[in-house]
Amino acid sequence: MQDLKTGQLVGATPWKQQVMQIVGTLSAAIVLGLVLDILHTAYTIGSPTLSAPQATLMKSVADGVFSDNLPWNFVAIGALIGIVIILIDIRQEMVGADFRVPVLAVAVGIYLPIELSVPIFIGGMINHIGQGAETERSGQKKGLLMASGLITGEALMGILVAVPIFITGNKDWWPTVSGLTWLGPIAFLAVIYWLYYTITKK
Repeated sequence: MQDLKTGQLVGATPWKQQVMQIVGTLSAAIVLGLVLDILHTAYTIGSPTLSAPQATLMKSVADGVFSDNLPWNFVAIGALIGIVIILIDIRQEMVGADFRVPVLAVAVGIYLPIELSVPIFIGGMINHIGQGAETERSGQKKGLLMASGLITGEALMGILVAVPIFITGNKDWWPTVSGLTWLGPIAFLAVIYWLYYTITKK
């Protein structure tokens, strides 16, 4: 339903969408195996270098169910926390507050590692501040597109950096230059400002 609705909005027809879905499925089947092999060889999927939090969570639940050692006390605590969060969100909706507490977003923030939660939180705050600045809707759309591009670009760069490791088997092939660690925080702050400027620009 979401696919058909989106296609209708951009002027597509159902049969064209079905053709492109077949193309996308075949392309993924051809490319995805090699990409996963490259990533696993270079970083080891599930390791601290390339964490897979959602897959790890599902694995833990499945192992706990089949081995009959699932920590039900933690499951019960999580369910209670979820109920409290839903009640808080309902209260926020009733008073007409701009700040909402969606339970899914909170749950994702709980199980994601801190190095992923922090950028997500910063992006959410930038969006919230941008909305408070009475920006135009086009600016918010540009910000959303830019954030999507940053995510996609990071994923593509991770694959490109992994290719030499996959070919050579040397995980230390990337040259190291001492004394330039300060460039990382500066680049991070620059991206934050760039995203904020994109959202708030009239």
